[in-house]
Amino acid sequence: MIGQIRGILLEKQAPHLLVDVQGVGYEIQAPMPTFYAIPEVGSEVTLHTHFVVREDAQLLFGFHSQSERQMFRSLIKVNGVGPKVGLAILSGIDATAFAACITHDDIKTLTKIPGIGKKTAERLLVEMRDRIKDWEISDPTASLLQPVISSTPSDRQQKQEAESALISLGYSEKEADRAINAVAQEGMNSEQLIRLALKGMVAG
Repeated sequence: MIGQIRGILLEKQAPHLLVDVQGVGYEIQAPMPTFYAIPEVGSEVTLHTHFVVREDAQLLFGFHSQSERQMFRSLIKVNGVGPKVGLAILSGIDATAFAACITHDDIKTLTKIPGIGKKTAERLLVEMRDRIKDWEISDPTASLLQPVISSTPSDRQQKQEAESALISLGYSEKEADRAINAVAQEGMNSEQLIRLALKGMVAG
């Protein structure tokens, strides 16, 4: 089991990271809150990780905080929720907002996340209720991630990267294109576009 990774961040293209640990590059998938929290490429980064072994692949998932990893591990124990859907859930809303959805029986918000139909949302409400008892609950919309605007050299390239990230998280190409175009403003980078697009799709 690989429980933690510390090394130099070589690549950062949502939802994928590449971290160099003493000459070995680890490919890691991470939810969007982790992308917003970690430093820029070339910096040292520490991630709490969860290792998944399948017949056809070995996957490593990384998280900025232990609580975020804890929520991910609880999610993937729910019937019908695998690592990909767990990643999509924690990318659409942060762990605190998700806990609030469970507490308030908010199926409407849950079903806006890719891979979450009504039946899966209902299972989440039932199976996750006991697992989130210790979470500090707040208004779900208050915990949705907010953008910070900064300049970027290529708006078109940033939009393409943002759309690619949303597709990787389970959204269709049409959904990703519509969501990005709805929030895009000159000077936004891909992370800001993803953040606003996810907020619009989940909260809208």
